[in-house]
Amino acid sequence: MIIQSKRVYIASAFVPAQIEIEDGVIRSIFDYDTKPVDQDYGELRIVPGFYDVHTHGYHGYDATAGGKDGLKAWLKDLPMEGVCGICPTTLTQSHDTLKKAVAEIAEVKKEEPEGAEILGIHFEGPYLDVKYKGAQPEEYIVKGTVEEFKEYQEACGGMIKIITMAPEHDEDFALTKYCASTGVNVSIGHTDTTYETAVMAVANGARGFTHTYNGMTALSHRANGAVGAAFRCHDTYAECICDGNHSTYAALNIFFREKQGYGIMITDSLMCKGYEVGSVFDFGGQDVEIYPDGSAHITTGKKQLAGSTLRVNEGLKILVEKALVPFEIAIDAATINPMRYLRMDDHKGRILAGYDADIVVLNDDYSVKQTYCKGKAQL
Repeated sequence: MIIQSKRVYIASAFVPAQIEIEDGVIRSIFDYDTKPVDQDYGELRIVPGFYDVHTHGYHGYDATAGGKDGLKAWLKDLPMEGVCGICPTTLTQSHDTLKKAVAEIAEVKKEEPEGAEILGIHFEGPYLDVKYKGAQPEEYIVKGTVEEFKEYQEACGGMIKIITMAPEHDEDFALTKYCASTGVNVSIGHTDTTYETAVMAVANGARGFTHTYNGMTALSHRANGAVGAAFRCHDTYAECICDGNHSTYAALNIFFREKQGYGIMITDSLMCKGYEVGSVFDFGGQDVEIYPDGSAHITTGKKQLAGSTLRVNEGLKILVEKALVPFEIAIDAATINPMRYLRMDDHKGRILAGYDADIVVLNDDYSVKQTYCKGKAQL
C-alpha cells in the first residue's frame, strides 16, 4: 500500500512524499507522485502515530478495576484520537487487586486485539507519599519493597515498564536500583521529596518524572523541589498533562521548551473520558465528576482535581495553538519522546523506512482523518 500527501512529517519538516507500507512496516519513502497511490491525502498533514504512556481508562473502563472487554473496546477506539499505543496505568489499590489488574492487561496483550497496541504497563502507586497522593486512595499507600514488586512483575510477565514512586520512601533507593537494573523506568511522582533527594534518586537510576507540576513539591528559588529537579536533570524524561487545566498554558510552554527532547505529553485520562459533562463515576472508591472544562474532580470529601478526559490530538492542538509550543517540540512529545523513554525508538516514533507504520493523518483543525496502526487503517 502507498499513501501520500504534500505535507508528510519527515526529519522535522513537512515535505511532499509517498509512504510505502508492507506487512505493518514502512518499507520506503518516495518523492510525491513517484508511484501510483492507494490513498492521496492532498494537503493534509501526515505525522507519526501518537503514544500515551500515562492513561487510566476510557468510557467506563478502568485499568485497575479491570475487564477485558472494556480494555479491548478502549484500544479499538484510541485511533480516533490518533493513538497507536498506550501504557494502561494502574491506580493505588490493594495487593490482590493490583496483581489481578496487571495480569489481565498482560492476557489482553497476548490476544493482540484490534486498534492501539499495549506497549507496557505504567504502575502508578502504591509506593507514594500521602501528602501528595492526589486522587490516589490513601488507605492502600504502602512502602515499596523489591520482593513485592517482583510479585507484580511475575503476575504480568514483566510487562511493567514504568513505575511511579516517591523516592523519599525508598530506603537506600533499593527499589529504584532494582527497577533500573531490570529495565523498568522509575518515575518520580506523588512525592514530598526535596530537590536533593530527587537528584539522588536520578543518580540511583530514576529516569522520569510523573505529571510534572502536579502531585509533587514545587519549584521556588530557595527550595527547588521535584519540579526543579525535573528541569535541572536535563537528560531525564518528564510527563506533563496537556489539557490546560492541570497546568496553565504558560507553564506548558515553559515545560516543553525546557524539556525539549525529553518532555512527554500525557492525558492521565480516567474512566469517565468519553462521557458527557456532569457524569459521575466511582474512582478507587471516590466519586469523580466531569466538569464543563473537561477536567475530572473528586466530589466527595476534600474536593480536588483527579485527572482528565483529554484526547491526545486535542492535547497537541492545545500545545501548539494555545501554549504556543513550536510544532516540532509538541509533536515529538507525543511520538518519539515517549518511545525513547520506553526504549522503543529503534522501531517506533518516526516516519522512517524500517519503522512500524504507526501513522496519523490530521485535518487542519487537529481532528483525525485516519490512523494507521502498524499499517492497518483504523477509521
